[in-house]
Amino acid sequence: MEQTAGPYTPITRSGDWLVVSGQIGHLDGVLVGGGLEPQLRQLFVNLRRLLASEDANLHNIVKTTVFLTDITDYDLMNEIYIQEFQNHRPSRSAVAVAALPLGAIVEIEAWART
Repeated sequence: MEQTAGPYTPITRSGDWLVVSGQIGHLDGVLVGGGLEPQLRQLFVNLRRLLASEDANLHNIVKTTVFLTDITDYDLMNEIYIQEFQNHRPSRSAVAVAALPLGAIVEIEAWART
C-alpha cells in the first residue's frame, strides 16, 4: 500500500469509479525539494502509480482539484499540468490554501472512471 501522510486510503474503487486522495510530490515519504515543478512532476508519478494499481491511467481521470499554497504558481502549474495530461482535459478546480501536508506546495485529488 502507498505510504500516506495521514489515516486514509490513497485510492478507493466504487464500481467503475476511482477516487484518488490528494497526492503530493513525495518520494518514499519524503517531500522532494526544488520547488513547484519537481513536486508536481513527482506528484504525477505517484498519481500514475496509484491509477495503474487499478488498471487505469491519467486519461481515465474526469475531475481534479488542485490545491496551491501560492496562487502565483497557477500559471506554472498549468504549464506542467498540460504537459502531463497532454490533450486530455479533465474538469478541474484550483484553489489557494494556507498549508498542505509535509510542507507541500501543491496537491491534487482526482476522480477517474474505468
